[in-house]
Parts: sequence; C-alpha cells; structure tokens
Amino acid sequence: MEIIVQGRNVSLTDRQRSETLERVEHAGRVFEQAVDRVDVEISEATNPRRSDERFQVEFTAAVSGRVVRIEASAVTLEAALDDASERLTRQLRRLKERLIDRRRKPDSAPTASVPVESDEIVKVKQFVMKPMTLEEATLQMDMLGHSFFFFFNADSDRHSVIYRRRDGRLGLIEPS
Repeated sequence: MEIIVQGRNVSLTDRQRSETLERVEHAGRVFEQAVDRVDVEISEATNPRRSDERFQVEFTAAVSGRVVRIEASAVTLEAALDDASERLTRQLRRLKERLIDRRRKPDSAPTASVPVESDEIVKVKQFVMKPMTLEEATLQMDMLGHSFFFFFNADSDRHSVIYRRRDGRLGLIEPS
C-alpha cells in the first residue's frame, strides 16, 4: 500500500507524519490486499472563526478500482486523524462486505448517501471512465459519498448519470 502525506497551510513534524502513516496502515488492514494507494492531505484553517474545526484531514484511497474519500475536522490534528482513520476503517469494511455480498447475491440494494452541494466550481477533475454496470456505479457513488455519479453505462454503451433522489431511491439520466 502506497501512502502519500501532504500538508497544506501546516508544516508536519516527523512524528506527525509517522503517526499519520501508522493510522492509515492500521485502517488499511481491514481490506489490505485491495488498497493500492492512499493520499492524505492535512490542512490547518487560518480563519480564527473556525477554531472548532482547525485541522482538516482528507483521505483518498484507491481500492479495487474504486475511490473511497474521507474528510474529518477537529480542534487538534490528533483528533482529526482519529476521526478520519475510524471513518476510513468503517468505509473499507463496508466496501469489503458489499463486494462480498455482491458476489453472493447480485441483487443487493443500494444504501443512502449524503448529498453534497456547491454553488461555484472550485475544482476540476479529469478521470478515465471505464464501463460500469448500474450496480457498480451506485456502489462507487456511495463510496465517494456523493449524491450523483457520472459514468459510462456498460449496458447501454452511453454516458449516464445515476443520482440519489430525496426519497432515497435512485434516478438515472441517459441521453436520448
């Protein structure tokens, strides 16, 4: 497992870096053989109004061709790392169980996700789009914690968007 630790608006000591690596490795043991890479970004808020969320830790893990993203904020770096590593452990365990369940019974129901909203474009991402089934796209959407997911539908050979409706069910947008 490759682990990359970066600091933004914060200089990390060797002890903090090693502690971060230790916690990520510990969380990764849940699904060790499938975790390829984990990017860790640690930032410190410079706004004094956000003193209750001074440190923010973001984990982005590449796991079995999927992406798992975790964010946590706290007053201290140690508390933010604790929260983020616990969340990563839970997400990896959940992904592992869902992948195992999917192999056993192909009609597994998707779970609810937390909607993410933004008013302005603050980041642009580019990625390789591999063909996916609706089930794989739903799983990827849930693992990212997004309310929608843009993908290339392997069943229809078209680009599609799957999204979580307010009632918790799924919607699918396809071009005509």
